[in-house]
Amino acid sequence: MSNHQQNQSERWIETRPAMSIQGIGVRTTNKEEAGPEGKIPRLWDSYFQSGMQAQISDNDQSIYALYTEYESDASGAYTVIIGSSIDEGAASASDTNSEIQRQAFVPESSYLVFRSRRGPVFEVVPQIWREIWSYFEHAAERRTYTGDYERYDVHAFDPANTVVDVYIAIES
Repeated sequence: MSNHQQNQSERWIETRPAMSIQGIGVRTTNKEEAGPEGKIPRLWDSYFQSGMQAQISDNDQSIYALYTEYESDASGAYTVIIGSSIDEGAASASDTNSEIQRQAFVPESSYLVFRSRRGPVFEVVPQIWREIWSYFEHAAERRTYTGDYERYDVHAFDPANTVVDVYIAIES
């Protein structure tokens, strides 16, 4: 298989209902994440150390990494929340004193979904985001920056060999 074929992701458009995500979060920028002091890898460590994955809903067996509260576009600051979807009004009482505990609402939207190749999470996630940024430089679709997210199936999540779907909110 050629290198180009290995690096090409599947893409499709999907409409998703509104949802709320609860988890732990940080404010960051792509510039910060490109350097050695990136906050997102530490956020993932904190998420798994906290045991929050045990709170995943029976209705949605997914872990989300939500990108929200965009300052402007992909070059500005944004908030990342790693967690799970929750029923409206069902905010968890556990760990509410944590300074990084966050909850965010994601509106119903059309999404351009990018599916990564299978591989180590530390390789496939940055690779798929580079593809997304490159794609939107000249795409007909326009991003809304209302909330984008990575979605991981908790039953099939193996950090050494995973596939991730990245949902990018677009104008309908």
